[in-house]
Amino acid sequence: MTLPDTDDAGQHLTTKDGWRRFVAGDPKPPHIPAPSPKSYAKLPRETRLKLDDLRIDHHARLMVVATSTVRHTVTTGRRLVMLNRHAISARRGLIVSGPAGTGKTIALTQLGLAHELNDRHVHPDAHGRIPVLYITVPPAATARMIAAEFARFLGLPVHRRLNTTDIIEAVVGICTTARTGLVIVDEVHNISLTTRQGAEVSDTLKYFSERIPATFIYAGIDIEHSSILSGTRGAQIAGRFTLIPTHPFPYNDEWKGLVKTMEDTLLLHHHKPGTLAGLDRYLHDRTGGMIGALSHQIRGAAIDAILTGTEKITQAGLEAIPLDVTASTQAPQPRRATR
Repeated sequence: MTLPDTDDAGQHLTTKDGWRRFVAGDPKPPHIPAPSPKSYAKLPRETRLKLDDLRIDHHARLMVVATSTVRHTVTTGRRLVMLNRHAISARRGLIVSGPAGTGKTIALTQLGLAHELNDRHVHPDAHGRIPVLYITVPPAATARMIAAEFARFLGLPVHRRLNTTDIIEAVVGICTTARTGLVIVDEVHNISLTTRQGAEVSDTLKYFSERIPATFIYAGIDIEHSSILSGTRGAQIAGRFTLIPTHPFPYNDEWKGLVKTMEDTLLLHHHKPGTLAGLDRYLHDRTGGMIGALSHQIRGAAIDAILTGTEKITQAGLEAIPLDVTASTQAPQPRRATR
């Protein structure tokens, strides 16, 4: 499964059209001709450049791996949706929390995908349904900004003359009619309950959860240590939401499986299968077990291998890919792989 190209504004997950493109995406990568290295070298230059561009695009896409965190999030979220099906009030929710780069957004989108596909299976002939609504909390968000994010996903115009209540009522009306069953709110760490503005944002989300008969899923960085779960408002959230923590992966069989799975997707002419598997310990040391950094490093090295013509990933090629600050500072000094 690949996430949509975020360079295309029409594919942003925070819009209804973008979310639908994501759900409708082909779970398999597009077919790319894979001639032998000798046959490839004999192709016209223009043909080779086109094939290279297809392969670069393939490696640039974010591949989703069904990690234990993803599976746990999907299972827990779908269970909550079923438990909330006949709830009149006080519906239960879910919080996915952890450091940046540990796969929170991927887990959320896979839960949303599973819910929407199931809804389409149960209601194949229903039109006008919007099973999932996905938004992110902007920095320094206000109550009106949050309401506007809901409206933007639904494609509702937000005029200056509309007050927050007007926007909320329009959103609630559409979500109720469209049978929205899952609302995903990402980046909730941007909410601070220590400020009046943040408290109003929290109250607005709570009001939405009371008016829209849906299961609400939150995600953010280290939520359990933030102000969101403190005070009276925080206690209400803590009393109704289940917490799923995400962490860097330890060096274990699951990590080795992640590396192998990513290696199996490579489309390089001279890459020897098993090379990355032999570097799995080095990759763990370099990335600190961060799946986001692992994906970035492997995909970046694959693109470099195509651009330079080496057509294979080596440890030197991996070391040439700069990682994010978090992965660089948290990871131990990488050891040289055993040959």
